Amino acid sequence: MSQTAALRLRQAIARTEDATRDRIPIGRRPEEADDLLGTFATDGALGFDPFPFLQAIHAAGSRAVVIGQVAGIMHGSTELTGDLDLLWDGTPDEAHALRDALARCGCTELPDLDRSQVGYRVTCASGDLCTPELRWGAMDVTPCLTSAETTRDPAGFTIRYAALDDLIRMRRALGRPKDHRRADELARLST
Repeated sequence: MSQTAALRLRQAIARTEDATRDRIPIGRRPEEADDLLGTFATDGALGFDPFPFLQAIHAAGSRAVVIGQVAGIMHGSTELTGDLDLLWDGTPDEAHALRDALARCGCTELPDLDRSQVGYRVTCASGDLCTPELRWGAMDVTPCLTSAETTRDPAGFTIRYAALDDLIRMRRALGRPKDHRRADELARLST
């Protein structure tokens, strides 16, 4: 199993830290990101480090799949982000594993995992937990759970992330300006 995608993400997190080192908080949460710049322009990018939560997901036995811009970075996108979005199957067993991972990472208000999309916040990261029940335009994202790719982080845990073609389709299905731009970048990377 390759470490390339995990190393790309580690490099991006280091670039995020460098780029935001002198940034003053503006009071804009990741949920308030605009459709053009995304969460990197919010306070979510300040101190953003998804690795403790990704490691907790692995330790809890969760099969959640990294989606959104973190997955894009893992495929080689150069745009930075300030949140970690995950796709999970919505089953009770997976909900139990996610609750365990959230608690391990300092989540004091566990989200309602009976919803198709719910925000979460842990130490150093936040984002959305999405199930296939969430509308993705005309796209059924259920197959993305089984077609996910894996990478091994140098710290010894596995990260599951959306396959490149799936991520491009997800971006196009969402259709926001940032999604079109990022889908185009990913399409260029796939050639």
